[in-house]
Amino acid sequence: MKRRDVVGALLVLVSALANALAGIGTAQARSGSGDLPAAAKSAITEQLTAAVTRGDTPGVVALVVDRNGEIYAGTAGQFDIASKKPMPADAIFTIASMTKPVTSLAILMLVDQGKIALDDPVSKFLPGFENQQVITKFNEADGTYQTRPAKRAMTIRHLLTHTSGIGYAFCSPVVAKLQELTKKDEWELPLLNDPGDEWHYSASTRVLGHVVEKVTGQSLEEWYQAHIFQPLGMKDTSFAVPTGKMSRTPTVYRHNGSSFEISPRRPIQNTPTPPYLGDGGLYSTAHDYGIFIRLLLNGGQLNGKRIVSERSVKLMGENNIGTVMVTQQPAVAPITKPFPLGAGRDKFGLGFQLTAQSADTQRYRSAGSMSWAGIYNTEFWIDPKEQIGGILLMQTLPFYDDGAIHALQSFEEAVYRSVR
Repeated sequence: MKRRDVVGALLVLVSALANALAGIGTAQARSGSGDLPAAAKSAITEQLTAAVTRGDTPGVVALVVDRNGEIYAGTAGQFDIASKKPMPADAIFTIASMTKPVTSLAILMLVDQGKIALDDPVSKFLPGFENQQVITKFNEADGTYQTRPAKRAMTIRHLLTHTSGIGYAFCSPVVAKLQELTKKDEWELPLLNDPGDEWHYSASTRVLGHVVEKVTGQSLEEWYQAHIFQPLGMKDTSFAVPTGKMSRTPTVYRHNGSSFEISPRRPIQNTPTPPYLGDGGLYSTAHDYGIFIRLLLNGGQLNGKRIVSERSVKLMGENNIGTVMVTQQPAVAPITKPFPLGAGRDKFGLGFQLTAQSADTQRYRSAGSMSWAGIYNTEFWIDPKEQIGGILLMQTLPFYDDGAIHALQSFEEAVYRSVR
């Protein structure tokens, strides 16, 4: 064989080997759209359809993403029962407390900029947080109580982890009674415990929203659009829904046990109008929130844009409450049932519940996954181990309704049968 032919053959061999190795690399790192086999996608869609058929929810939008893109997208059921309009993939949902992770991200961005420190006292930024009092005795009959000075100052970290001592009226009988009597916001009331001592789901992230506005000098809508939503291309996420998009907002229903009835909700603003709340109020789509999840899966950058430092993303997914546990929150108001899943074993990071190792992690999201939800049964999780995130959006009450949780777990189980 001539030398030229030998060289040519070697080049072909090297090229083939390089292509084979590239193929191996692609198989190991999810490539994005179309990554799940057709049979796996079909199985997930079947679970969504089954959830509607058995009456778990009138309609649902689901999405699974990895670092590079969307690997599954599906819908089932109806956008509106009366009109029988099918649920569209681009439906704009009231995501309620799924606003909280966005506000938590904003705080970490300001930490990166040196404008806030996690252990700064809240009183450094906002008046009314000095010399706080902790309830020591409470009379449920008439709402009278006794207090003592808090043992330590409330910090930004306490707010991010819901260990501030603040509560929520819909899941704390003490806060509900005091708010009824005083008409004050939850964060203006005496604390349920010393900051750092216990976990109570709370209006803490509402206070963080006030901190963002104080530090930046801008409203949450303005700052989030300029620094998070627009850079990431989250075009359908806002504290309002423009008139031209209003037809994409699903009807909200209440599950009465056997059927769904329309549930009243506040009118949707077509123009962003203050005051804005750090703990709720955003509208978004599965696609947009998938972008937010992918940002965190990629360590704080996406599409060449660095939004937050990798160090801050890592902190968000680490236990920040020590030996304290996430505890079950009671159903004080009819808008909720007791929640969350994982109570009694899970931890909390900076803005996210963290899944603990258990028998459930064999079927569902991995230990160390980050998650939270919205009151209308909008759910998401971020799984750093499997490098995926899942979103399931519904518009039903009560929160943690049995049907909604059944729909979530069936979807999640189908997802993990496909990726593990």
